[in-house]
Amino acid sequence: MVDDEPSIRLLCRVNLELEGYEVREAATLAEAREVIEGGPPDLILLDMHVGHERGDTLLGELRAREPRIPVAVVTGSTDLDSGTRKIDADAVLAKPFRIDDLLGIVRSLTAGE
Repeated sequence: MVDDEPSIRLLCRVNLELEGYEVREAATLAEAREVIEGGPPDLILLDMHVGHERGDTLLGELRAREPRIPVAVVTGSTDLDSGTRKIDADAVLAKPFRIDDLLGIVRSLTAGE
């Protein structure tokens, strides 16, 4: 889970752990890179605006290095929701989101592992 908002990371971590998922968190893109270097995750939940950084920067790096890791972008940006801006993500979760939507995306992207 890559998000600069501690409350969003907590919400996601608690709910995903209740479903049996192991969650590693990062508040910056640098932290996310370190976490990924420690072992590729099964899925990345990536905020598009991480502090003053852009999540699509990390997304581009991931696609170049680890193209098989599924990435769900979590965003409050309406341009992604409407499809006016194309990104190379496997799913988009719009903020504010329902926990059921989060869990559905995670289940879908991790099925078959």
